[in-house]
Amino acid sequence: MNATADLHTLTGAYAAHALDDTERAAFERHLARCPSCTQEVAEFAATLARLGAAEAVTAPPPLKDRVMAALPVTRQDAPQVASATGLRPGGRLSRHRRAWALAACLAVAVGSGVIAVQQHREGERARTAAAAAGHQRAALTALLTAPDARLATGPVTGGGTGATVWSPALGRAGFWASGLPALPADRVYQLWFDDAGTMRPAGLLPADGVLVLAGPVNAASGVGVTEEPAGGSPHPTGSPLLLLPLA
Repeated sequence: MNATADLHTLTGAYAAHALDDTERAAFERHLARCPSCTQEVAEFAATLARLGAAEAVTAPPPLKDRVMAALPVTRQDAPQVASATGLRPGGRLSRHRRAWALAACLAVAVGSGVIAVQQHREGERARTAAAAAGHQRAALTALLTAPDARLATGPVTGGGTGATVWSPALGRAGFWASGLPALPADRVYQLWFDDAGTMRPAGLLPADGVLVLAGPVNAASGVGVTEEPAGGSPHPTGSPLLLLPLA
């Protein structure tokens, strides 16, 4: 297997944050010029978001270690050219069989540890955080499963991949990211609606990289990401790291 073909098999591990630094850097260079892998990473990320909505609690460290250790050595088939019914940027969502296969495997692993997870829940602060994360994933799942759901993906300047899903009927949009570089404690990633060139604040991206954007889509033409001071900004202080069209 040549190096490029081998990189094609890392989409699932990349979406699950299971690559080491060297592998991730090589894969992100490949991702910037491979629409097929960009599409597949977005589908894996969407599937993992759906799975998270089912059980938004922290897995015990031994279970997480076993699952994460298996991902880098479990190869997927090299991606094929998407058919007319496949998922396209700006197109309707489709069911990706390999993404669901990965989700099924993870669901079995997570399901086997549910009792242990519940026995090791932390205090009220941790439960509140888990509930908030679960709410975000449930809202994102509603967008992903909307009949008119649309998707756009793209590489983020500086590393990583971002994707947005939106539903004209629901008037809402969601965003998730994989492989974003860690920021200093005094910096955050902030989301924006692009209202014909005027950027409207849409929320701060949490640590898990999943956010249902604040406010309605309205007539926004895009969704952008910038790096801002902690707490966010009323207006972008720099150029967008990613700007995805809502079209």
